[in-house]
Amino acid sequence: MRHLVDITDTPEHFFRILPTDWQEAIVPFWMDFADHVHIYVLMQDHEIVAGGIVFRKTPPDMEHFRSEAKRWFRNGYRYIGFIWVPENKRNQNFGSAWLQELKKTEPGRGFWLTTEEKGLAGFYLKNNFKKIKTLRFGPIEEDLFSYTPDY
Repeated sequence: MRHLVDITDTPEHFFRILPTDWQEAIVPFWMDFADHVHIYVLMQDHEIVAGGIVFRKTPPDMEHFRSEAKRWFRNGYRYIGFIWVPENKRNQNFGSAWLQELKKTEPGRGFWLTTEEKGLAGFYLKNNFKKIKTLRFGPIEEDLFSYTPDY
């Protein structure tokens, strides 16, 4: 059986499954954000099969787009970052299950996220996110997606 667990108080359990470059992007800044996030992981058979961080404050990887982030936060949305499914758990719908459980955990909440990986657009669209626009900062280009719950 799968269930979503908030492991914000023990972030190292999530950090250690992330790719090294992702760890380098979040771990050194963690203390600046720890009071403004939740780390949710999807557990199955006592193993993390998916996870991500839900931010209430602009995360370090979004500094280039701070004004965009402020707009979304001001409108009550939360930023989803560092969504990860371990390699051996991919293509088993764990990422979609994580998003579904997150939406149940924070009912009525809107979420937004960005991705550099164009191949993920279909995944987010399948999970009821809409592509809003492409953000650019020098060579950096990220697609912004949002989820707005049905009322």
